Amino acid sequence: MRKLSILALVGALLIVLALPGGAITNGERTDDHPEVVLIIMDVAGEPAYRCSGALMSPTIVLTAGHCAGAPGEFTGLRVFTEADVENGDNNYPFGGGNNTIEVANWAAHPDYPDFPFFVNDVGLLELEEPYIIDPDSYASLPEVDALDALKTKRGLQNVTFNAVGYGLQRINPVFVESDRARYEASPRLIQINVPGFTGDFSMLLSNNHATGGTCFGDSGGPNYFGDGTDRVVAAVTSFGINGNCAGTGGVFRVDRQNVQDFIKGFIANPYTP
Repeated sequence: MRKLSILALVGALLIVLALPGGAITNGERTDDHPEVVLIIMDVAGEPAYRCSGALMSPTIVLTAGHCAGAPGEFTGLRVFTEADVENGDNNYPFGGGNNTIEVANWAAHPDYPDFPFFVNDVGLLELEEPYIIDPDSYASLPEVDALDALKTKRGLQNVTFNAVGYGLQRINPVFVESDRARYEASPRLIQINVPGFTGDFSMLLSNNHATGGTCFGDSGGPNYFGDGTDRVVAAVTSFGINGNCAGTGGVFRVDRQNVQDFIKGFIANPYTP
């Protein structure tokens, strides 16, 4: 299966070589991941951006730090169920469907910066009411430092992930394609630990016609180990390297100790931004 390329939120500003992650490109629509939801963020009370995220429980959504924002950056967030999105009645970005769930509390990693946004790019949302799915479908965390073994592994081109999100399917200077549905792709590992750029907390994954990738709106969506069957999140979609959702895409690892401490602390005691 192929997934969309990940770029940043629609309307986000370009940030020196890196853009916040977006939609799945060259991917396939999927019904296999009901835990992956669409997130709409409000600025000054109006819908402004969209992201993706993965339910870790009926009320907790894992996403990117720039999708939760710096304190006070967003005035509200809401999650759309798959029925709203796949039926196309969410009227993004100007309206809401009939089955949205408001977000009660949200936060980015306490060391998440405004710039560059891809440092500590992980965030969490607490829903006002539970979104119930099959108990085996919720996303889970990997063991601490589980991805470190890839640093010395040969044949990285054979290591694949399962990327899922609600981003754009295609974008170029004169054309944008987005059917507001959930897509998935199977990007391959290009590089883990990028000296001088993303460091040891990010990876670069492929984004091409053969494997798919991510694009605007996929930010925060999960990148599962392997084919995604076990729903263990290796990383969340973080950034792309150009405005056409082509080339490699960057993901933020969730196997680091400080990241898991933040996630587990929020789950134990959610707090307002």
